[in-house]
Parts: sequence; structure tokens; C-alpha cells
Amino acid sequence: MALAQKVEASSDVCVLLIDDEADFVDDCAAILRRLGYCCLTAASGAIGLEVFRQARPPVVLTDLKMAETDGLTLLRAIKALAPDTIVILITAYATIETAIAATRAGAFDYLRKPFTTEELRTILQRAFEYRDRMTRPERAASDRTATMDFSTIIGASEPVKEMVRTAACAAQGDANVLLLGETGTGKEMLAKAIHANSARARGPFIPVDCAALPEPLLESELFGHERGAFTGAVSQQRGLLELANGGTLFLDEVGELSLFTQVKLLRSLEERQIRRVGGHDFVGLDIRIMAATHQKLEEMMAARRFRDDLYYRLNVLAIRLPPLRERPGDIPLLARHYLDACARRANARVLGISAAALLVLEQYPWPGNVRELRNVIERAVSISSEQYLSPLDFPEELLRESRNIGAGFRHEKRRNVESFERQSVAELLTRTKGNVTEAAKVAGMDRAAFHRLMRKYGIDSRGYRSQPAPERG
Repeated sequence: MALAQKVEASSDVCVLLIDDEADFVDDCAAILRRLGYCCLTAASGAIGLEVFRQARPPVVLTDLKMAETDGLTLLRAIKALAPDTIVILITAYATIETAIAATRAGAFDYLRKPFTTEELRTILQRAFEYRDRMTRPERAASDRTATMDFSTIIGASEPVKEMVRTAACAAQGDANVLLLGETGTGKEMLAKAIHANSARARGPFIPVDCAALPEPLLESELFGHERGAFTGAVSQQRGLLELANGGTLFLDEVGELSLFTQVKLLRSLEERQIRRVGGHDFVGLDIRIMAATHQKLEEMMAARRFRDDLYYRLNVLAIRLPPLRERPGDIPLLARHYLDACARRANARVLGISAAALLVLEQYPWPGNVRELRNVIERAVSISSEQYLSPLDFPEELLRESRNIGAGFRHEKRRNVESFERQSVAELLTRTKGNVTEAAKVAGMDRAAFHRLMRKYGIDSRGYRSQPAPERG
């Protein structure tokens, strides 16, 4: 059997799957084959190591917890035979401690059970891309020219998919778009993608940070001015509205506009023309407005700080960008994307992110969203002296917050498990009138293990022998 698998393993996209759960192996192997990989399987660590010796596949997926040979032992054995082999650990019990151990032993990454097809696809794609970079250095030097497309939006979570679907619909039309989301969620990037996929793609994309320009300058910047319109206006200047003709004007933080500027902007959009400051002639406008804000414009309208007529003019189509804490599954994808980009720019030696570091990133709430994540990765790449980022490359406040969240989650999980175990033991002893042997049999446990649970929770079977069994309905 192993020899037959060796012939099949000649493919450059072969994966060896090792796990002692037969159902999981069957299901995962079927997914791997649907994804286009040839798949070898082994039902134990010992068999897996023998198959590996014969087939030498480039990538190995192995469970961490197995009855005979555990995943870490197998990982070390494989690395001793073929150091360039990419080993990915599968575990249902991911902790920072196990992740650190896996990284030190040479694991490429890890998958937490249960994982999705998309997660499996992504990690294998990265694994084979990494292998190509290592075995074909000339490929690493060639970099594809990036295009601003919806494919540049990183994320496989449902909130991101819904956002992209709505944005793709917006790109098919010419209606004004209002982008809503917290600071750092990527509103300008999404606006650029909508523009790039619209009929206005050949026209200019002009961004305006409404919060960055002081009010006296904002009117001139938006509408332009004529020579002599005010002190210092030594020549005619076209405004950003005029410069955006034929394309898109992106108003970032539109909630920062004063009421005066809101009125003038509304009139220009309704009449589709502007008049420069100090001028008499009108200039026609053919632009699309995309506005963005992290503020709640409805509350601002109620407080009379934002005009409702301008709001409805801008909010023809609204798109909400989810904060990073609502899409934690996208954090590894984003982190690796930023790491690759930073490493290429800086010509850094960093090749990836350790499993322990990924756990820290996934446990942090990211109040600054995607922008904060990008900054953390850029900082880590610039200071790291290792090939893989570790938790020590991250700021102390990030580590502290991640530890607090992780500890709270583990405490709550342990408390719930203990409550369930205590209640189950009591119910089983009540049902069997204190017969420990029978209770253990019903629970599917051996008598010694059931006794350990009783001692753990201070439960004495004698207290249940006089109680009547529950009535059957």
C-alpha cells in the first residue's frame, strides 16, 4: 500500500495526511482531492513516518494528539529525515504553549479543529508558495504588478464577503456611496476598488481628508479660487471637485465638514456645477461622490450638526465595513499578507509568523482595526532578528491584553466544563441508585475514570443509594 502511494506522490502538489481518526481522514482527504491535491493518508504516526520515508511528499498534515506517536515527535522525525519538508500540525487544543513548542520544533503552521475548507485552502496555498520561493529563488524576485481589484480585499469571513458583494453592485452603477465603519477598517481602499471596477475607472480618483484641512482652506481646496480672491491667491487654482471631473471624489470623514461647507457642497451636487471662490463663471461637474465616516450621522442630524438633505444625497447606497473584532478568522490572512508586503519592501529575512505569534494576534481586540494590525506587523518585521515573528516582536500592551483575554476565556471554558461534569456524574448516580459500575458503563467510561471524577467533585455514591430513581415519562 505504501509503495503504491509512493508512485502517486511524485506530484508536486502532494500532501501526506496523518491522523488516527478514520472519519476525519476520509473527510479531509476528500476535501484535499477536491482542492486539486494528491493525498496520501496514514492512520497512525508510525505508518505516517513509513509512508513519508518512501514517498517524501513536500507537505505533511499531522494531528498533534494521537494514541501512539504524537505530532511533535513525528514532526521532529520528519525534519530529521528531510529538513525542507513543510509540516502543518492539526489540533483541537491550540494554546500558546503548544504553538511555541510546535514552532520551535519546526512546524510551518497549525490548523485548529474544526477548520473550514477555506482555511485549509489558504494554509496549503501559503505552504506551497513558500516551498516554491525556497526551491526556485528566481521566482521570489519576480513580483506581479498589483491591481486595485476586489481580489485585493483580504478576508474570507461572511461579513467581508457581504461587503464585497455590495461593493461589486455599487461598481456597476454610478450612485453616490456612503461607507460606514470604524477608523482603520479600510474605507479608502474599498472606495478605490469600487472606482477601479466602475465605468469611471479611466477617470481620476481624488481623495479628500475633511478632518485634516482647516475650515478656511477647505472651501478653496474643494471649489478652487480665482487670482486675487483673497490675500495670497496669486494665481487661479482648480479645486478638487473640478479635478475629479470624469472620475470619483472620495470625501473621507465627511462628518467633519462645517454646516457652511455642507450647504455649498449640496448645492454643487444638485446643480452639478461649481463656482470658484472669487469667480463668476460656473464650471460643470461630472463626478461620483463616495463619502466615508466613522461617526453616526443620524445622531449628528438629530443634533443639527449634519444636514439631512446632504445625508440623503450621499447615502444613496450605504456599505458597512466590519471591524476586525467581528472577523477574527481573517486576522491570520491579513497578518501574513502584511508580512509578505513588508518583507519584500524591506528585503527582510522574516519568512513567516510563528504559531504562538498568531495566537496572540487572534486574541487581541484590535481597537485600531486593520490599520493597527498592519502597523504592528510592520514594526515586528523591522525589529525581528529571526525568520519567524514571535510574540516577543509585538508591543507589550498587545501581549498584556491578549493574555488577559486568553486567561478569561480559558477560565470560563474550564468553569463550564466542570459544571457539566459535576451535573452529569450526579445525574448518572441518581439514575443508577449509586451503582458506580453501572453509572460508568452508561457514561462510556471505565470505573476508575468515573471514580476520579467523583473524587474531583467530592461526590459520594452512598448519598444516592437511598434516593428513588427518576420516574420514566
